[in-house]
Amino acid sequence: MRIDAHHHLWDLTAVTYPWLMEKGAVRFFGDPASIQRDYLLPEFRADAQAQGFTASVHVQVGAADPWAEAQWVQSVADQSPDWPLVQIAFCDLTAGDLSEQLDRLQTLPSVRGVRQIIGRAPGEDAKTGTNALLQDPRFLSGLRQLGERGLSFDLQLLPELMKQTASVLAKAPDTQIALCHAGSPHDRSATGIQKWADALTALSNLPQVYCKLSGLGMFDHNWSAESVSHIVSTCLSKFGADRCMFGSNFPVDSLSSTYEELAHRYQLLIPRENHIDVFCNSSRHFYYID
Repeated sequence: MRIDAHHHLWDLTAVTYPWLMEKGAVRFFGDPASIQRDYLLPEFRADAQAQGFTASVHVQVGAADPWAEAQWVQSVADQSPDWPLVQIAFCDLTAGDLSEQLDRLQTLPSVRGVRQIIGRAPGEDAKTGTNALLQDPRFLSGLRQLGERGLSFDLQLLPELMKQTASVLAKAPDTQIALCHAGSPHDRSATGIQKWADALTALSNLPQVYCKLSGLGMFDHNWSAESVSHIVSTCLSKFGADRCMFGSNFPVDSLSSTYEELAHRYQLLIPRENHIDVFCNSSRHFYYID
């Protein structure tokens, strides 16, 4: 069994994604023109199965109506019982009606946790103001409530925010955390990678934090196994293979590689004795996948 622990799906007739359909906008991960179309389970599944994957984790992706997205993903899971599909939904942990929102999400059997993005890329963060979540006591309270409910939190942020975020997460030790995209090492210079690696230690020292080896093509469309080898080896060294998991980040990362190319590169980079953990056991344990 292999599990893709981070991907997206969208049906543009069922759910609205304003960021995706904005014409002429170039995002931090590139020009989305080629993915401004339906991306459904059969297409994803064909690519993933060809590389030996048999289950996956859908991660929320900025729908105008997050509840509509969560319901739609549940319907996809219900219609494909032979493909184990669980999901990470969106929820604002600072919302006044957080308990009611989480109650509603937990009526969906596929929901395993939530994601609320803290850091995307330097330019976009300046516009969204999501960094302010780290100073908001309601955010910490929400994190703790997730742990009490047995829900996890998918963490997307920048290296510049890691140490501050670690201090917040340390106060919610019962909440399992999945660090998306290896912490978004966006500065690929030698200095930038060193700063990322140093900051990563603050998160890896927290036993409830896992690391996703995903999204490495977003900040370098010409990436190769060699160009990200230090990133992957650093994550494995700091977290251990039993707290690292593979994620394709498709279709977003289709802007920089095919699924086959992406999977092959990770297979080369991850020592064979660690494949069972990174490609299966870590995500199976973290997301409770049968």
